[in-house]
This record gives sequence, C-alpha cells and structure tokens, in this order.
Amino acid sequence: MRVFGVDIGGSGIKGAPVDLARGDLAEERYKVLTPHPATPEAVADCVKAVVDHFGWTGPVGATFPGVVTDGTTRTAANVDQGWIGLDADALLTGRLGGESAARPVTLLNDADAAGLAEMRYGAGRDRSGTVIVLTLGTGIGSAVFIDGLLVPNTELGHLELHGHDAEKRASTKAKEDEGLNWQHWAHRVQKYLAHVEMLFSPELFVIGGGVSRKAEKFLPLIEGIRAEIVPAQLQNNAGIVGAAMAAHAARAGEPPAADGSRAAAGAGRQPATAAGSAARAVRSAVDSPVGWPDAGR
Repeated sequence: MRVFGVDIGGSGIKGAPVDLARGDLAEERYKVLTPHPATPEAVADCVKAVVDHFGWTGPVGATFPGVVTDGTTRTAANVDQGWIGLDADALLTGRLGGESAARPVTLLNDADAAGLAEMRYGAGRDRSGTVIVLTLGTGIGSAVFIDGLLVPNTELGHLELHGHDAEKRASTKAKEDEGLNWQHWAHRVQKYLAHVEMLFSPELFVIGGGVSRKAEKFLPLIEGIRAEIVPAQLQNNAGIVGAAMAAHAARAGEPPAADGSRAAAGAGRQPATAAGSAARAVRSAVDSPVGWPDAGR
C-alpha cells in the first residue's frame, strides 16, 4: 500500500510516496524551501509542487508545525500568523484539485506524525509506558504516548525554560544561530529533557529531526536523565511516513473512540488519544499498519 506524505517544516517542505507495509519511503523524497513569509497560500503552492513532482493522484497526508484540530490550524510559531484559525485541510485539498482530483488532504501536527511513525516502525516499536518523541529542528516538536496511545498536540517545545520558550534555547536552529558547539548545545538539551522528565516521568525519549543523524555527537554528552534516550530510527523521514499513515487511516474508516465505541463523524482526522483507564482496553494506536486502533480491518 502506497500513500503520499508531505512534511511541512519551518525551513523545508518535503514529501514522497510511502510504502506502509515497510514504513519507509517508496521513492527518494523531493524537497523545496519553505517560503518566507510562510503564508498559507505560499505554503500550499509548495505542497502542490512537491506532490506534482511525483504525478501523485491519491490521498495525501500532510504535517503542520503547530496545533491541528479537525483540519484547522490553531497555532503558528514558526510560520505566518495567517495560519491561525484556518481550515488548512480545505485549503490544501483545494489547491491539490479537491476531491474530484482524488487528492484529498489529511493534516496533523508534525511531531505527532513523526511520533506515530517511530512508534509503529521505529525506535518506539513494542514499547509500553510513557514514551516521548521529540523532534529537534527549527523548533522542538513533541509527541507523547501512553501505552501506545497518542496524546495529540502537546507542543512541549513551548515549555518555559529559564525565561524562554525551550525551543529558543535547545532547538537545532538555536545551536546554529548561536554557533554552539556540541557540548554546549547538549547541555541545553539535557536541561530541557530534565524539565520534561520532571513533568512526565517517561520511560523513553526518542530524539528525532535531522540532527538525529548525528546522535553520536551529542547524546553521549547528556547526563543525569533517568529515562532511556535513543535516536529516532526513521530520522528526518518520520514526519513523511506518519503523514501517510494518517491519510490512509482517514480513508480506511473512522477510528474507534478510547472506550471502544465508534468515534463521532470527522474524528478520522485526529489520532486516537489516551482517555483514562478505558484507553487500555483498546489496541495500541500504533498496533495497526495505519496508525489507529483497528482502522481498515
């Protein structure tokens, strides 16, 4: 099964068809630079360029660097403020030609997408308890899983750390902008992880984003964290894979709610969430090939 995934980031917009059986890109990804300013219309044009590059005509999953609920973008930390309150699903689907062109778009938070991919295919596979996937890039994205169930839109990169948004101090962009060496930057990441660990007590941190390719340069320098810390296995392709998972799930059928009942109409656009003890009665959100409990089965 191939589905297209697009990862919209603060610096680049990249995409490719994804083989969901393997959890990997089916073709080499294509990337364009994120426009500045990153207005909705300009970004939509870039998404179309990425999808058109492959001549793709099926469903498309897309990530967004901010909070997404029911296809509407609610925050815009690293893109233009025009995204706030926008029905971005409708904008992107319209730009790709609409339902008549068989390229409907399913949108979700970028770190949530990366987390779903890592939990299904990568470093978080078969892990229970609390797992936190962090993507270090232009900002810091987060995806929190409790026994495999996603708590969406956590946005832990905006936790306050020493009077600043954490991502302003510990993101990859902060390292580059300030010319920090690996040791100095690793110390900042360590402080951030200690703060998140104090709040959530995870068993595992998965560190993603492009910098995960160089994990050996900074992860060994991080000390004093109780949780296990590992690099993402899908590295910077996780968002593309997770976006494709979401698009396929949205077309396969509505996911069940946490109590096992059918979710309300439209819920297929959002990942399953942890909702108390009832959540433990359903299969893990990453146990099915498409990312939702029992979707498409």
